[in-house]
Amino acid sequence: MGTDMHGFIECRWDRWLDEEDRRWDAAIDLAHLYAGRSYAAFGALFGVRDTASFLPLAADRGLPRDVSDEARAGFDGWGRDAHGASWVTWAELTAVDWDEGAAEVDECVHEYRRGPEGSWELYGRNSSLTRFAEVSGLSGPRDLYRAGRTQPEGSEWYDGDRLFRVGRLTRKQAVPDSDWEAVWAVMRTLAGLHGDEGVRLVVWFDC
Repeated sequence: MGTDMHGFIECRWDRWLDEEDRRWDAAIDLAHLYAGRSYAAFGALFGVRDTASFLPLAADRGLPRDVSDEARAGFDGWGRDAHGASWVTWAELTAVDWDEGAAEVDECVHEYRRGPEGSWELYGRNSSLTRFAEVSGLSGPRDLYRAGRTQPEGSEWYDGDRLFRVGRLTRKQAVPDSDWEAVWAVMRTLAGLHGDEGVRLVVWFDC
């Protein structure tokens, strides 16, 4: 069984309110913005499923003490299947070094393709394994699905305008904009109204 992420983007309205009146409100259910299942991303952000590649940005914080009613109800609705609850503010996300390299070689082979300016750009992980098998001469599930564990770091196989490589992810590659830009866009917009510390992502995971 796989693991999926659930949660809400929350914001806090601070203007003209006394401290005791300030509260966090659920702005949008994460299900409307993110539908992926990337263990590399889950690990890099929250230390779930992949705990070795990156130091997690916000692991095991639990639900915030002042979590919104909607997020609390969503979490409680999963009962014992909910785990890994945590949260991270937009201020923390904007301070991340997204170019940081992983501590370990990725077990998945990386497929690169030529970008508009001719440079190699990451296209996917284990994304064209049939072609990779033809180009590399490797066979069997272990060599194909976990080439990073069986082949030396830096191994490369060229295929015209495509390149297969064994290597390490950057944090940005583990949490790519292609999957996360909708989440970031909403948080960025809300931060323009509520401040970077007034917007956060609250998450939990199922089994």
